[in-house]
Amino acid sequence: MTIGVIGAMQMEVDDLKAQMTDTQTEVYSGVEFVEGKIGDQYVVAAKCGIGKVFAAICAETMILKYDVDMIVNIGVAGTLTKDLNVLDVAVATNVLQHDMDTSPIGDPKGLLSGINMILLPADTKMVELMCSCLADRNIHYKKGNIATGDQFIATKEQKDYISNTFDAIAAEMEGGSIGHVCYVNNVPFAILRSISDGDGGETDYQTFAEKAAHQSIEVVLEFIGRAEELK
Repeated sequence: MTIGVIGAMQMEVDDLKAQMTDTQTEVYSGVEFVEGKIGDQYVVAAKCGIGKVFAAICAETMILKYDVDMIVNIGVAGTLTKDLNVLDVAVATNVLQHDMDTSPIGDPKGLLSGINMILLPADTKMVELMCSCLADRNIHYKKGNIATGDQFIATKEQKDYISNTFDAIAAEMEGGSIGHVCYVNNVPFAILRSISDGDGGETDYQTFAEKAAHQSIEVVLEFIGRAEELK
């Protein structure tokens, strides 16, 4: 079994790479992929870059080139609910793309043309294992819809729109496209997002993003160590 781990920023995957042994590195479409082992588990890790296109390129390459059995997307997000504060964690039950909008021709907002879905479901077993890892570390988390778009969501108006339209608990810039790629390739996925910004928006992000990213890595390392439970 091989687990793919995708982060948007270097700080989200550096700590993971440091734990890997027997590594080999290759670059495809400008993305560096590091293949190796963490304990007895085969892992492929990559920093995809920020935004939906980079994330999709990375996920598709990881699936086609490395034949991963599942993908975990880690990183940070902004909260859309009072139930999640800075350094809490959002775990996706579904992902969606809040900036996908063909509603002028009669479609509901967020509909992904071609597959005719708005919500793409994360793998149930992966979600439950991720939540177990969070509970073991006494990290407060919430499961729910995570919304993706090519925007840094900072204003109350933006947050209210996404929350009210899609019942989303967090907003970020990669998970929905990774979920989209995984869905069409029939590859299980999970999305873990530590909250780096709340009402403070970009100010919170500058202060807490690195700590939130490190927290994500710690949880994913435990997830990888317990991956045999998914069989």
